[in-house]
Amino acid sequence: MTAHHGNTPAAWTAVTIMFVGFLISGFALPLDVPWLFFVGIGIVIVGAVTGKVMQMMGMGSAESHDHDRDRQYDDNTST
Repeated sequence: MTAHHGNTPAAWTAVTIMFVGFLISGFALPLDVPWLFFVGIGIVIVGAVTGKVMQMMGMGSAESHDHDRDRQYDDNTST
């Protein structure tokens, strides 16, 4: 794992929005309010999209995970 794993504004924003969506959906189930459940699911989707957009804007981790790969293995399997 990287030193920045999940510790970026994009990740914190996405998780916070998605957590609120899960809470709303969770409260809607025992109250038997189906439309509120789906509103919560919609908020979860908005949170995921928001996190991805923020990452693309440069607020996420810019570190690539390609350095973790074994270059010798990749060179031997490409033939």
